[in-house]
Amino acid sequence: MKRRLSRFVELAARGRRRHAVANDTPGVKVISWNLLRRTGATVHDVAALIEAEQPDILLMQEATVEIDILPDVIGGHYARSPLPGRIHGVACWSRLPFARPPRACTIPSGPIVKRHAQIIEYAQFSLANVHLSHGQMLNRRQLRRIASLLSAPCAILGDFNLVGPTLVPGFADVGPKAPTHRMVDLLPIRLDRCLVEGMVCSEARVLPVFASDHRPIAVTLQPEIGLKPAVFAYR
Repeated sequence: MKRRLSRFVELAARGRRRHAVANDTPGVKVISWNLLRRTGATVHDVAALIEAEQPDILLMQEATVEIDILPDVIGGHYARSPLPGRIHGVACWSRLPFARPPRACTIPSGPIVKRHAQIIEYAQFSLANVHLSHGQMLNRRQLRRIASLLSAPCAILGDFNLVGPTLVPGFADVGPKAPTHRMVDLLPIRLDRCLVEGMVCSEARVLPVFASDHRPIAVTLQPEIGLKPAVFAYR
């Protein structure tokens, strides 16, 4: 009984904290989008999305070298991390400078495609941009590895290729619940996710279909009150 009461008090306090944060501080709008490498969104499609939605941060998966001119088209700050042996990888665009250059961190991978996560650091929070494997045990291992690289407040966004619960202790799935992809053009499925620890999501939505086989997701995030900036442990 005491344990339940203690848990209830903790959750109530967390709810009050989140309410205060959501009303007192501006959020950061983050969009995540799988571009579908060469046959999907072009750099001009990406720039059009930025112009239309005005995100603070855009995370991309399956970004190719053609996307590297994005800062020349629309300004901002940009970094891309190609997957080993592939023409594409994860990339990020930001209105504000990064606290340090984004870096690629190795995660458990299958025998064919080697994977890594792009870790992005800001002054008050951190993000992991991911494109996970299709294996449902492997992609959950990858998520746990990525979570171990981050400290709250932080978020993990991207194409999870995952069905069902993420099973990452300490993280909440706050992304939109609507489908973001049609498997074999038939089955609607939610592959694009947002997990947070020590952050509040005040808005989450799936954006319209546009230029790719994945719909972008948009979330508005902010750190919870009382949390110190993230400390990174790249291993």
